[in-house]
Amino acid sequence: MTYPHTRLLIDGQWCDALDGRTLAVHNPATGEEIGRVAHAAIADLDLAVAAAVKGFQTWRRTPAIERAKTLRRAAALMRERAGDIARVLTQEQGKPLPEAKMETLAAADIIEWFADEGLRVYGRIVPGRNLAATQMVIKDPVGPVAAFTPWNFPINQVVRKAAAALATGCSILVKAAEETPAAPAELVRAFVDAGVPAGVIGLVYGNPAEISSYLIAHPAIRKITFTGSTPVGKQLAALAGQHMKRVTMELGGHAPVIVCEDADLEKSMPTIVRSAFQNQGEICLCGSRILVHRSILKEFSERFIAMAGSLKVGDPSEADTDVGAIVSRQHLEKIESYVALAKLSPGPMMPILSTPERQIPQVAAIVAMGAIQPSAGGASKQDHPIGPALPPVGGCRGRGPRVRSSRCPRPAVSSPSSSPPNRARSSATSSTSPTSSARRRASTIRTCCSCRRCRARRTSPIR
Repeated sequence: MTYPHTRLLIDGQWCDALDGRTLAVHNPATGEEIGRVAHAAIADLDLAVAAAVKGFQTWRRTPAIERAKTLRRAAALMRERAGDIARVLTQEQGKPLPEAKMETLAAADIIEWFADEGLRVYGRIVPGRNLAATQMVIKDPVGPVAAFTPWNFPINQVVRKAAAALATGCSILVKAAEETPAAPAELVRAFVDAGVPAGVIGLVYGNPAEISSYLIAHPAIRKITFTGSTPVGKQLAALAGQHMKRVTMELGGHAPVIVCEDADLEKSMPTIVRSAFQNQGEICLCGSRILVHRSILKEFSERFIAMAGSLKVGDPSEADTDVGAIVSRQHLEKIESYVALAKLSPGPMMPILSTPERQIPQVAAIVAMGAIQPSAGGASKQDHPIGPALPPVGGCRGRGPRVRSSRCPRPAVSSPSSSPPNRARSSATSSTSPTSSARRRASTIRTCCSCRRCRARRTSPIR
């Protein structure tokens, strides 16, 4: 399947933008332009919202069992077309072909799951004080939904939102990622070909800030759903709050892999390595840092380096590739900045060979074992690079949890026996203070510095 020109879907019709604008789509493994995607303007959005309103009036009156049948037909089409869709996804996003096919097939399972759940959206009877009255709770579709999805899982993130909306009788207008437009379009095409009425599902691309600010504020849009970074999520949530819109968000992620002293490394290592490098590490829930008990740090380091070094980095269209291409040059530069920071740390360094012959080389994934030096500021432990670069692994003694503010850049108190700098000052004044008992309770809270959040923790008694 050749890479298609991606159009907007408005009122059941695939169309170009009214002003003819398009954006380039590149293959991240080669840097070559492989297609174009239509760029929606405000005039296009007006038409898309009007279609969503009209489609909602039709779809909400469609019986749940009929909606479920339509969704099941869409799931069958996704399975039937999985091979072609996976190749399109790999071309534009860079993930290995087997992972792309797995994402496509998983979308069919998700559609079927929501088709069944849509049949079980029950109401309930609430006993009232007045026995002559009957109190009922009936669940109605919210209305047209605006969905904003990222580039790292172009099909998975759209299908979770679209299938849920369609199963419950809502219409949905999707703003998918411009870096990866064709795979979401093929998913939406499956819904259309399965018989979803015109206007019930729409698809647009363009300027993310312009589209989000317009759709969220539009009075016809009744719910907002977004997957992406926490800073952008805060902005969209604030905008939705100004208009009292319902919001569902999946934001960020910085998941640690915690390896305890008694861990079976032989069994756990494949899972740990996979969590770090699946989809080139471009997953919000991947293992983006590793905390290892100090007593097994040496053995863990050797095993991890050996297994990670056996991964094949290469052409994502080849079946035996383990790590594909980073989605864009801009994102590659961001990841390389984390790699440069990791190089400041002591310990063995293990580069996974990149492919320099490509115009956009795949990142050399660096695994550094040891603790970040103070000069590095610890930024790579707090931030998630969304790529195949792990912050240095820290050895833990297992003496108890560290308490630190998620936004505080200073090192945490290392053990329960440690004291914060102003603990002594607080204890010295507690005997004469009328609130000495509260102060004593507050002094047991371990904090990391004098930032606003930590000051609040010190002055708030434990309840």
